[in-house]
Amino acid sequence: MKKMFLLFLLALSVGLKSQNVTISGYLYDGKSGESMINASVFDQLTRKGAVSNAYGFYSLTLPAGEVNLQYSYVGFQTEQRRFILRKDTTITIRFNESIELQEVTITGHQKITGVQSSQMSAVEVPIAQIKTIPTLFGEADLVKALQLLPGVQAGSEGSTGMYVRGGGPDENLFLLDGIPVYNINHLAGFFSVFNPDAVKNVTLYKGNFPARFGGRLSSVIDVRMNDGNEKAIHGNFSVGLISSKLNIEGPLFSEKTTFNVSARRTYFDILAQPVIAAIAKSESSENNDEKLSAGYYFYDLNAKISHKFSDKDRLYLSHYMGDDAIYANFRSRYRQDENHSEYDRVKLDWDWGNIVSSLRWNHIMSNRLFMNATVAYTRYRFNLYVGNQFEEKIKNPPSYSYADYMLGYKSGIEDYTAKVDFDYSPHPDHDVKFGANYTYHTFRPGVSVSRNEIKYDDEVIKTDTVIGNDNVYSHESMAYVEDNISLGYALKVSAGLHFSMFNVQQQTYASLQPRLSMRWLVSDKVSVKAGYAAMNQYVHLLSNSSISLPTDLWVPVTRRIEPMRSHQYSAGVFYNFRDVIDFSVEGYYKSMHNQIEYKDGASFLGSSTGWEDKVVMGDGWAYGLEFLAQKSVGKTTGWIGYTWAKAERKFDRPGQEINNGKVFPAKYDRRHDFSLVVSHKFSDRFDLSGTWVISSGNTGTLALQEYGTGIVPGDQSYYYGGGYDSPEIPAYSGEVGHISGRNNYRFNAYHRMDIGMNFHKKKKHGTRTWNISVYNAYNNNNPFLVYPEEVWTETQPAQNDQGPVYTWKKSLVQVSIFPVIPSVSYSYKW
Repeated sequence: MKKMFLLFLLALSVGLKSQNVTISGYLYDGKSGESMINASVFDQLTRKGAVSNAYGFYSLTLPAGEVNLQYSYVGFQTEQRRFILRKDTTITIRFNESIELQEVTITGHQKITGVQSSQMSAVEVPIAQIKTIPTLFGEADLVKALQLLPGVQAGSEGSTGMYVRGGGPDENLFLLDGIPVYNINHLAGFFSVFNPDAVKNVTLYKGNFPARFGGRLSSVIDVRMNDGNEKAIHGNFSVGLISSKLNIEGPLFSEKTTFNVSARRTYFDILAQPVIAAIAKSESSENNDEKLSAGYYFYDLNAKISHKFSDKDRLYLSHYMGDDAIYANFRSRYRQDENHSEYDRVKLDWDWGNIVSSLRWNHIMSNRLFMNATVAYTRYRFNLYVGNQFEEKIKNPPSYSYADYMLGYKSGIEDYTAKVDFDYSPHPDHDVKFGANYTYHTFRPGVSVSRNEIKYDDEVIKTDTVIGNDNVYSHESMAYVEDNISLGYALKVSAGLHFSMFNVQQQTYASLQPRLSMRWLVSDKVSVKAGYAAMNQYVHLLSNSSISLPTDLWVPVTRRIEPMRSHQYSAGVFYNFRDVIDFSVEGYYKSMHNQIEYKDGASFLGSSTGWEDKVVMGDGWAYGLEFLAQKSVGKTTGWIGYTWAKAERKFDRPGQEINNGKVFPAKYDRRHDFSLVVSHKFSDRFDLSGTWVISSGNTGTLALQEYGTGIVPGDQSYYYGGGYDSPEIPAYSGEVGHISGRNNYRFNAYHRMDIGMNFHKKKKHGTRTWNISVYNAYNNNNPFLVYPEEVWTETQPAQNDQGPVYTWKKSLVQVSIFPVIPSVSYSYKW
């Protein structure tokens, strides 16, 4: 079978030059042995190059003869290999870190997001840089770092919500080692599930998506976990204001097997227990004994084991699990006298979280063909349990009563996935990727359970009720092929097709999505790019809030609700300044179809029952201009980003009108967005970092649509207020304004500065670091929400037989939740 498959691939290469030979191998970090993702190999003689894949493997097919290979990766010393290429050759490179910036001299660098690549609308942010960015409570956060990039907007204050190029938060595909993560939030979205200590590489695609990605409209966030240090056992731990983290990595038995384990947990619930117990005790008395325990916490656990069977075969086992939990347990014993006693208990268990597990096999089928086969399991679940037990005992006359009430709710989604991906390099001018994927979905759309048991002396009453929808099962499959084609030195074209099918409730949707990108190299440092991508999405997230809540529910498309579709066009100019700073200016236009919005007055409260009747479908579009200047090497790193953008919606289909069928701004429409991120290393003992952001305000729909002032004359015989009964209020006179329509109000502009500093000191067995961070350093009151407030004031006191006159005023009140917040943490690395 393998031979037949290879013959098929050879048939694809008919007409290609027979004298071509292939150089292949792996690219590693020489210090840790970690594979290098998107590292570059470039032949300076033929001007051909390649980029290592997600597992560090590269393959470059060149004409036989002299070659001058340059291996490069940002922040590492460039490696050079010059020789006569006569046959297929394997070269493995182990990079050494650059000591000084001057050592980094890269020509024709093929970085996946750089000038030389045909890929656009993609950004890589080094994990080391993400860890230095100051954030809320000093917790380094991958998603909050991405929010600072152009084209990406944050949701509400402090949250990890992402709105990319006019899309919604459910239109982002988060991949952990290639497997989707459905819920990326902790603590209502104020923290993400990605622990930076466990992450090796992150790439954000905002558009011009490669054909291997699909299933969401707006973005792909490809997160890759560390494999583990193959040289020696290393680790680090940190203790902060709200959480502690531990990371350990190293070889198991030999360098062929490595592991990496990272764990994180908050401990506010543990610290608060003595205070909560003391409060309960203070409420107790001689006849009433009360006990209370309550709290909230979240945790993450990342684990990965990799094993090298041979130079051609490797196995990876990855696992992530994380939960949020709210719990409360209240117990009360009341003893009225020797004859009468009561016992009351209320219990709350509320938890939600993810499991993502995958097993991957890498196999080098030939120097030109690399295969990765994966099986995976994904689960997101939400459970809520509330119970109340009551018991009463009376000795004389004998009497006994008992009641046990329980309410429960659960929902979630579960996936089983099998997929295979191939990298094929048949020719110097072709770099082919193709593969297929199958996923079996189980949607658990929400089930409510009620169990009651009541006893009174010898009488017993029991009820058991289950209300909710049946599980929904669906099949999703896709296949793709993409070819990165060099048409001479200046022109490079990446063309691909992504085919997907989704079957649910005897309904099948199919979609063929073309992808195309082109790069014209003006010089080694300047290029012009353009691209197009069509995307389909088969799942929706039902939510009533701008922040992430555990009751948010994933549901599939149905017969009535069709898949969302988008078409995105983009173009840009890219410039590399002395291999140190990358500049880019991109413009885009994206049309979106079958967008989902709630009808006016409709709401979702944690159950999918009848959700199709609460939503309508319409269209949307977004367009904008993005500027980015990014520096990733040297003592000073960071970026400057600016976005001008506009996002609008229109729901004018018969019977599905919103805003009377007129155009209205999207919830996440912001005209201007500017961010500055800077980190500077003064010495091995001290570094300083800071961010400053300013953006136009979000839009929102005010619940009350009147504002202004009015005059109300008082009744002759009653005072209004002051503890007296109020009269019937007659019609007012005065000026009143009206705000009407969907997203009819724009919040004030948002701006914030964060500062962080690290103090390092080398110890006998490692390095300790103190981090001091300040969030919202100049204490700006940024809007979290706005609500109307009605105020009545007496403007004319009562005179003789004339009652007082009151002025009515309805104004908007802004609520801010995060003032200046200092934080401190301690970490130790060995």
